[in-house]
Amino acid sequence: MKGKGVGTVTNDVSRRTLGVWLLAALVVGNMVGSGIFMLPRTLAEKASPAGVLLAWLMTGAGVLMSALVFGNLALRKPDLTGGPQAYARALFPGRSFWSVFSGYAVAWGYWVANFGGNVAIITTFAGYLSTFFPIMTSQAVIGTLGPFVLSVGNVLTFAVCSAFLWGIHFLILRGMEGAGKTNFVATAAKVAGFLLFLIAALFAFDAGNLVPFGAPRTDETGQVLGLWEQVNQAAVATLWAFVGVESAVVFSGRARRPRDVKTATLVGLLVALALYIAITFLVMGVLPHERLVASDKPLVDTLSAAVGPSGAYLLAALGLISLFGSSIGWIWLSAEVPYQAAKQGLFLSPFLRENRRGAPTVALTATNVMAQLFLLSTLSQSVAKAFDFVIHVATLAYLVPYLVAPVYQLKLVITGETYESDGRPRRVDGVIAVLATVYAVWVVWAGTADLSTFLLGVGLLVSGIVFYPWVWAERAKQRRGKPDAA
Repeated sequence: MKGKGVGTVTNDVSRRTLGVWLLAALVVGNMVGSGIFMLPRTLAEKASPAGVLLAWLMTGAGVLMSALVFGNLALRKPDLTGGPQAYARALFPGRSFWSVFSGYAVAWGYWVANFGGNVAIITTFAGYLSTFFPIMTSQAVIGTLGPFVLSVGNVLTFAVCSAFLWGIHFLILRGMEGAGKTNFVATAAKVAGFLLFLIAALFAFDAGNLVPFGAPRTDETGQVLGLWEQVNQAAVATLWAFVGVESAVVFSGRARRPRDVKTATLVGLLVALALYIAITFLVMGVLPHERLVASDKPLVDTLSAAVGPSGAYLLAALGLISLFGSSIGWIWLSAEVPYQAAKQGLFLSPFLRENRRGAPTVALTATNVMAQLFLLSTLSQSVAKAFDFVIHVATLAYLVPYLVAPVYQLKLVITGETYESDGRPRRVDGVIAVLATVYAVWVVWAGTADLSTFLLGVGLLVSGIVFYPWVWAERAKQRRGKPDAA
């Protein structure tokens, strides 16, 4: 039955429409988003070329361990679909309070971080669009109300961002497989565009800009940083480049085969990592260090140096394609999180409602209504500060899934569950789980080293407690066999 919020949809084969390439495109599209356009400058500021290379390799190795864990769990626990909240719930026995609450808390935090992050991608899209329509940056004043100043550029940016958000909303409503194919085309165009960027940058590449390869760097206080300190700082900056590697796991309930989830995760990670390293080093080789660290748009400046002033427009077009694909993937993923959580009894049952094409209507609408509220940041500086607050404290909510999955894998290895006759794979998976857990602990520690960020991130996760009593009450009614009506 469709649109009724029934849990039987979990095993409905008609919903399993995503093959390995569509899933891999989601991983690449979600990972290679707006961050790559600024990362080369950030990394060059924090580390020497040697430090940057080591940071990419170390972070890539750590995320590879996490990806192997996600892929292995998709095979060993194919019934646990929908993302990290399923693993958080399975850490505790049966239907206990802690089982339900841990799953709910992870789903809540990940969902809130996602719709906040969606706004960052959408507003970045509008920023690149302004290259072709400069009026979007106009500071001409329409009116004032106390400290609030409304400009032409702000109004146009708000209108463009809103239209973009709801355009993707209706695209996804037309069907999940269709949205997946659109995302695949956008991702393929993005990868092709970046490959052309790399080829063009090769003609302007100067190896002299990379020497000395292990040059020292200084922090804000003027203290000289050795190679290891550089690697540590640069690795923290690269962490955000890998957010999205779990995308195929979130959509595992719609994958044709559990094995496709593992393959897509590994393929997506390796493609993204190769792009990241190549783009970073070509940009560092084209632009002298002093110019690179002072650039607000390093990829634009690189292409301008390679092909002339037209490079700005070519890069802006590539940015629009990249951000279009990322927006589809992340908005789709953001709606899938509460939908899958509701199927597991971790969110309220209305989030289960679908249209006849299988799109989660309530989850998608709730996600985008919240994003629309944050889009007010394009109109008001005071609201923009609130938006920055959410993005700032969302760090912990994004990082928790990378800790939950390997811890659950460790539980399976220790208890022997799913390893009844597999001795060697159990040991190998145990080593991978330990490495992924160590890496995840370091990620959480490094990403929340600032006490205020840590406390605010915890606050974001804890804020979901306000709504949890309704979830628990609904579960209690269902166990007693009573109707949903109050």
